[in-house]
Amino acid sequence: MLFDLMKTMITRGTYTKEDMMKKMDVFLLNNRITEIEYNELVTLMG
Repeated sequence: MLFDLMKTMITRGTYTKEDMMKKMDVFLLNNRITEIEYNELVTLMG
């Protein structure tokens, strides 16, 4: 669910890259998203 929410935010452009990267790093470290999901989100941001 968290992954889907973040993906939606990225595709809509409602984020700053620096802020989103910080959040994604925390979520990855706390096992809220997987490494595969993390990499997909990074790729979406370009």
